Amino acid sequence: MRHTFPSKLTIGIFDHLDDDGRDIAQQYSDRLTLAETCDRLGFYAYHLAEHHCTPHGRGASSNLFLSSVAQRTRQLRVGPLVMLLSLCHPLRAFEEICTLDQLSAGRLELGIGRGSLPIELSYFGIGADAVPERYFEACEILMKAMKGGTLSYRGYHFELNNVPLTLRPHQRPHPPTWIATNRPESAAWAAANGANIACQGSASVVRKITDAFRSERVHNTGADDPVPFLGLLRMVVVERSAAHAHSLAAPAYGRWVKNFKFLYDLNSIAVPPNLPLTLDAAIESELCVVGTAALVRRALLEQLEEAGANYLLCQLAFGDLPLEASQYTALAIQSVLMDLS
Repeated sequence: MRHTFPSKLTIGIFDHLDDDGRDIAQQYSDRLTLAETCDRLGFYAYHLAEHHCTPHGRGASSNLFLSSVAQRTRQLRVGPLVMLLSLCHPLRAFEEICTLDQLSAGRLELGIGRGSLPIELSYFGIGADAVPERYFEACEILMKAMKGGTLSYRGYHFELNNVPLTLRPHQRPHPPTWIATNRPESAAWAAANGANIACQGSASVVRKITDAFRSERVHNTGADDPVPFLGLLRMVVVERSAAHAHSLAAPAYGRWVKNFKFLYDLNSIAVPPNLPLTLDAAIESELCVVGTAALVRRALLEQLEEAGANYLLCQLAFGDLPLEASQYTALAIQSVLMDLS
């Protein structure tokens, strides 16, 4: 059965760069090799999460790591998902964004956000109460800076006076922007502000978010506006047999969960109630899709259609999955899904 999508399907990759138990430099090297593989196979973009003080993310300086990805690839777009604007000074964020967009010859996909776990920001002296307003002000400053010239701004957290902006992004007026969201109201904001969205959750839950996005976009779009990306995130493992795929994915997912829970356990914080603690639970909740190429293709198409998504973010590497397993999954996805792209 040929599935019908709301618009053309595009496929990218997402990465937490969580601790795989080996030397950090070797893990970085393997990820760069995986990025090269995905570049050759025609994947659209490499999106990297930003986390701090936790084995859940070894890519704390995401723009720095992505600059290496940009130099090792030719077509693959790169971007933080998300860059924590509530953590850094917006002028420094602007300069990093310009640098990465120029280094990649205009391949930056800019994800912005405030951070999902307040304890990470608290290590930098930023309290949870300050985060929403810091993020709001940083977004305003960033968008003003994209216009060039000199920058002035007076807010509660930031004040800038006639700052000369000598850098500029390669893409004009600015790189495509993204937010990660699981809330319909945030999706409506993204539609109103021309941003793409990335969502995680069951297809039925994500459908509420994509519907909210489309409903708002009807009132905030022009004839020449590009079709936005409505992204669905899935951890994916493909092997020649379902049993082999499961045997690889189960311990890797267990390690990923341990990495995810590190700061929660360390600080006696309750983990999110919807976090699947085992691979079987993750498959049941649709976070993970594991099996043969035919099984994975069928499951992903069904979930994408139900979710109303047109962009698939595949998390090909997590926990201690071997590089070769991630590369095999990438090749399988290219073979069975990119005919729809």
